Amino acid sequence: MRQLDHFIVGGASASAARTHKIWNPSTGEVQAEVPLGDAALLDRAVAAAKKVQPDWAATNPQRRARVMFEFKRLVEANKQELAELLASEHGKVVDDAHGDVQRGLEVIEYACGIPQALKGEYSQGAGPGIDVYSMRQPLGIGAGITPFNFPAMIPMWMFGMAIAVGNAFILKPSERDPSVPIRLAELFVEAGAPEGLLQVVHGDKEMVDAILDHEDIAAVSFVGSSDIAHYVYKRGVAAGKRVQAMGGAKNHGIVMPDADLDQVVGDLAGAAFGSAGERCMALPVVVPVGEDTAERLREKLIPAINALRIGVSTDPDAHYGPVVTPEHKARIEQWIDTAEQEGAEVVIDGRGFTLQGHENGFFVGPTLLDRVTTDMESYREEIFGPVLQIVRAKDFEEAVRLPSEHQYGNGVAIFTRNGHAAREFAHRVNVGMVGINVPIPVPVSYHSFGGWKRSGFGDTDQYGQEGLKFWTKAKKVTQRWPDGGGDGSNAFVIPTMG
Repeated sequence: MRQLDHFIVGGASASAARTHKIWNPSTGEVQAEVPLGDAALLDRAVAAAKKVQPDWAATNPQRRARVMFEFKRLVEANKQELAELLASEHGKVVDDAHGDVQRGLEVIEYACGIPQALKGEYSQGAGPGIDVYSMRQPLGIGAGITPFNFPAMIPMWMFGMAIAVGNAFILKPSERDPSVPIRLAELFVEAGAPEGLLQVVHGDKEMVDAILDHEDIAAVSFVGSSDIAHYVYKRGVAAGKRVQAMGGAKNHGIVMPDADLDQVVGDLAGAAFGSAGERCMALPVVVPVGEDTAERLREKLIPAINALRIGVSTDPDAHYGPVVTPEHKARIEQWIDTAEQEGAEVVIDGRGFTLQGHENGFFVGPTLLDRVTTDMESYREEIFGPVLQIVRAKDFEEAVRLPSEHQYGNGVAIFTRNGHAAREFAHRVNVGMVGINVPIPVPVSYHSFGGWKRSGFGDTDQYGQEGLKFWTKAKKVTQRWPDGGGDGSNAFVIPTMG
């Protein structure tokens, strides 16, 4: 069994008193252990980051960009290794793992353009002989706390932007699948980054609290469940930090009567069941508008869902693989129980699914629930598994209201051929990211990612210009070079003072 370690300057000084099991979700076997660190270990990582960060911040943006370019090249050269390693710990199929890596790389590509993105503003002649300019400077040390479901993409979302603008970065990945974040940090050093600039510490709540309380960590980015996101936001802000905390989701897909249902069913198969539904941008709720639309959609969904192939993570023909842990499998199946008890119709039942030859794997079959209503707990909460719920809306107004009134506001999609309906929906819906005939509307890297309501705490989004603003502070300079003889004749008078 593999024994993992923290990736910090000097390595871990002693064997860990506490460890966490890393499963192979396809076989149900424990394949590795990871140490769980404490505040003392974090202190060592922060001390190393403090030594290296000033010189890195003083390195001109073009040279910092060259490190990002080389890191991008190395990740691409090792992409197959990363995807297979990711799939072995997470359970998603290798093709899906490639997408995980690629979406993170897109933010690294944006970070390669940091010399352009960091340019400030300049106003000549703001007053008599007075110029005003602004610059964005790094915060110092940033930290990221990332979830299990995207162990490559989300860390790169965070440290790519944070480091490119001049910060050092400490990453605490999920203890469920930490090997890919460690490998990314190794490749970052190989790309030319100084040791200590990007470090990886492992841990549970004890390490999270240490990060949130550490006086030398200036900003924290978090992605995870909403309850923990809210906790991270409150505790981090109380400690004087800048915090962005992305939470859970219950994304809706609105299907108008004029939608291309064959296209919708194909999109739903991937958006609801891909990666076993373990995505905050999955589409677990479909809202057909009108009973006729609902019946036609259901008729097409049943054979499409029954045709899905569930397999081990290395199966090239599998549509999705196992979920991440036995506890998560049990939790998903409990949610299906709850929905049935609440009165939902179990059209396709994924409980008790086993894969021949891999009976101990953490597999959940695809599940379709109909007649789901808004008063059901299974609708209000995030299931985070391969479960699609049908919530029928009588008209367009109700279809706008459902996602708008839900506690989560991460993503939403509308499927229609009607441009007016699409435009009206996008304008009115109370959700942070909207797709029009796009089932998973994750913005490209030069825009920004972030939800509303209990899906996002803080006032800035991930990556893009929003990410650049989060990881920097703006300094404004007003300058004047007097040309008088020192007799006071050129004294500066603020215009509003007369």
